[in-house]
Amino acid sequence: MNTRVLVVDDEPLARRGIAARLARHSDMQVVGEVGNGEAALAAMVAEAPDLVFMDVQMPGLSGLEALRLLSPRERPLTIFLTAYDRYALHAFEVHALDYLLKPIDDERFAEALDRVRDMLATRRGRQQQSRIDTLLAAQADAPSFATRFAVRLGHRVVIVAANGIDWIEAMGDYAGLHSGGKLHLLREPLHRLAHRLDPTRFVRIHRSTIVQVDRIAEMQALSNRDSLLRLHDGTPLRASRTYVDALRATLDGRPIVPGHRD
Repeated sequence: MNTRVLVVDDEPLARRGIAARLARHSDMQVVGEVGNGEAALAAMVAEAPDLVFMDVQMPGLSGLEALRLLSPRERPLTIFLTAYDRYALHAFEVHALDYLLKPIDDERFAEALDRVRDMLATRRGRQQQSRIDTLLAAQADAPSFATRFAVRLGHRVVIVAANGIDWIEAMGDYAGLHSGGKLHLLREPLHRLAHRLDPTRFVRIHRSTIVQVDRIAEMQALSNRDSLLRLHDGTPLRASRTYVDALRATLDGRPIVPGHRD
């Protein structure tokens, strides 16, 4: 991964010297060269470089002052450049990674870049681990619902995808999975299976019936407060008034009323 570098120095010759040295390192990419503190501040905000070579003394806003105007989290890794070592203490007050005295020694320059690589590798490693930890935490918190079922059919096992199921009916110790005009018998009672189904997709409409919501084509209220559902394939199903409110909530995208899945 390339390291994006901003070069800041009020002397054009000094900037060209830094850029020339960086060109010898294939993992270093110069994204900008500026000659004063104000331009450096704007470039750091706009370009968000990984690393900045920053001259300490410049007309107007100094390199130290430009960095102090950024929050610690916004500051890129910084290597200060100066002809005077008396600025070293102030440089490290803004958490500079390194400090190079002019004229710059090639070996010392390469050493500073190695420090940059080590620091970025550690930082990126932590960021990657943080992303992995966040992902794992999100997966741990998210409920896990069945996406397929293994149904025995003689000496064979048939895999029935949950998203292919139209509706499910209770059949004693079995659940009848109606999928694409076929009936598959799953050896699991309906009340137990109900807890393994995604409640945003499957809703109980009767003590003995569960339907996949997006299979419902229409819903008609009956005189006894039950409702008659018709699926897209024409199958009629009766929804008990006990479950109608939960059904309507699911169809409207609202939270399911607790207790209607048991």
